[in-house]
Amino acid sequence: MEIKFEKNKVVFDREFSNLDRLVLRFVKILEKAKIDYVIISGYIAILFGRTRHTEDIDLFIEEMQYEKFLGLWNELDMQGFECLNTSIPKSAFEDYLKGMLAIRFAIKGTIEPNFELKFPKTDLNEYSLKNKLIVEINGEQLNTSKMELQIAFKLYLGSDKDIEDAIHLWEMFKESLNMELFNGFVKRLKVEDKFNALG
Repeated sequence: MEIKFEKNKVVFDREFSNLDRLVLRFVKILEKAKIDYVIISGYIAILFGRTRHTEDIDLFIEEMQYEKFLGLWNELDMQGFECLNTSIPKSAFEDYLKGMLAIRFAIKGTIEPNFELKFPKTDLNEYSLKNKLIVEINGEQLNTSKMELQIAFKLYLGSDKDIEDAIHLWEMFKESLNMELFNGFVKRLKVEDKFNALG
């Protein structure tokens, strides 16, 4: 996979999977609703060629008023998605999102893959939303977290799957990372030993 690196953007071509098509379909709904988002966690490694299963696609979305959320809810419903947590949009907003809990959407009649939406909780969550990486694949665009934070956070999570994701992304992006920024996240998340173990 040949990747072209630009400022805050990576461009590459590869054959879309069914999961890629579903993710693009979902983020276009977010964009239509004018909702800022960033994809985080496991799907990013899959997007860049790691072969593994995922049950969910994790995203941070901007904090918003209920009226804007209701517009998103209605658009998702019209586009064939349903919330797995609750059928009541007010509850999804007040009890889950405003309570700093995730809500999940999937194609109606299915459970996975599903899209896990959360408001940012921490300054690092906010950073990932405000300093996103634009990924252009086959001419289509989506937003992911910066690799400097993504790799460090995968090391922080620390499961075998997370470590393998981190290794995959490190091998792909190590020549293009802002190492000062990356080392700052590594130090902040206290994962120096895990990073050193990557070799």
